[in-house]
Amino acid sequence: MGLLYVCPLRKVGELAAATGAGAVVSLLGPPATAPRVTGVAPQNHLMLGVSDIVAAEEGHVLAGAQHIEALLAFVRGWERARPLVIHCYAGVSRSPAAAFIAACALTKASESEIANHLRRLSPTATPNRHLVALADAILSREGRMVAAIESIGRGADCFEGEIFCMDLT
Repeated sequence: MGLLYVCPLRKVGELAAATGAGAVVSLLGPPATAPRVTGVAPQNHLMLGVSDIVAAEEGHVLAGAQHIEALLAFVRGWERARPLVIHCYAGVSRSPAAAFIAACALTKASESEIANHLRRLSPTATPNRHLVALADAILSREGRMVAAIESIGRGADCFEGEIFCMDLT
């Protein structure tokens, strides 16, 4: 299978139930916490406490290499028989970045193919460039992930992103 869904916080429970998700990744800035998702075992729910920022700001948590390493370890351990849902507060920046990172780590498609596919699936996605840059370095992609995200540009303005699904098979 290998279905990866992206959504905003307010839709995560409903989406996980509707898709039969077996795993969830939550990217929320502290002090926000993600609700436990019915049907998803606690060990299959990764919570990353990072703010939607690209540079250090007082009162916020800037993602670090340890967050990307945790994300990569989690998605590499994901049993693809059931979908994975990735969400952040609005479903526009952190969660599309995490989905892009997961697709780059788990598929043989090029970074630009994945980024262009992401744009076709979500006209509103604006993947967090800091998360992508961290992953680019960790995955030794020599700037290709960053360049791919830059090439698709900023997504359309919105309050909340629409749910989209990437098939990683």
